[in-house]
Amino acid sequence: MHTARSSRSSVASGRQHVNGVDLYYEQTGTGKHAVLLLPGALGSTKTDFRPQLKSLNKELFTVVGWDPRGYGQSRPPHRDFPSDFFERDAKDAVDLMTALGFGKFSLLGWSDGGITALVAAAKFPELITKMVVWGANAFVSEQDLQLYDAVRDVSKWSVRMRQPMEEVYGAQVFAKTWEAWVDGVAQFAHRPGGSICMELLSYISCPTLIIHGEKDPMVPSFHPQYLLEHIKGSRLHLMPEGKHNLHLKFAYEFNKLVQDFLQE
Repeated sequence: MHTARSSRSSVASGRQHVNGVDLYYEQTGTGKHAVLLLPGALGSTKTDFRPQLKSLNKELFTVVGWDPRGYGQSRPPHRDFPSDFFERDAKDAVDLMTALGFGKFSLLGWSDGGITALVAAAKFPELITKMVVWGANAFVSEQDLQLYDAVRDVSKWSVRMRQPMEEVYGAQVFAKTWEAWVDGVAQFAHRPGGSICMELLSYISCPTLIIHGEKDPMVPSFHPQYLLEHIKGSRLHLMPEGKHNLHLKFAYEFNKLVQDFLQE
């Protein structure tokens, strides 16, 4: 493992060897409450969580962002999508935090990272303090398949949407990996009920906050409702103007909501 510290932003970055791969991470803050940020599909610390690494309270929290295997700066290896890729990411995430010396920690999971967080909280309940998920789903419906198919071809995306990902991967690798992700997530539709992790939700015991943007074009509102009904003691907060990236667009409101919940 090596770490580099940038004094300008007081964010340390490094690589940690976990489960056969070198995982890239960034860490900031000195608080007793450790928090792991879990990015979305093809996402990374750099593309997905700048406002959180910058502005979550550094005296209350130690915040860690990471790039899951095959994403961002955790390459090689090339990313693949076997049927257990969420379980693999969950184990990597938990083992990374353990390797960095955190005995217990909270999870902030966006989109695919939210699904990874759900799996991690269910499988490693003794390690997870609290959890916040947004833009996440426990199953894949027919409607979801149509939504994924509509965004399969990245050449149809706006330049603004494509650009951050093309900067990380290059245009060709991004297009190819994104198609592989669409196929990877579509495979869950063949399971009973389209389950990604439905059967695991009852094992989640940590306090859980579900956030949903009511204008999210990628995640229909029945998904957060399902999570609310199946995760014991969870609560749902709706953001009327929020879209899929509500934590970036409404960073101040999101960060305050999360900090208040984590401090309760």
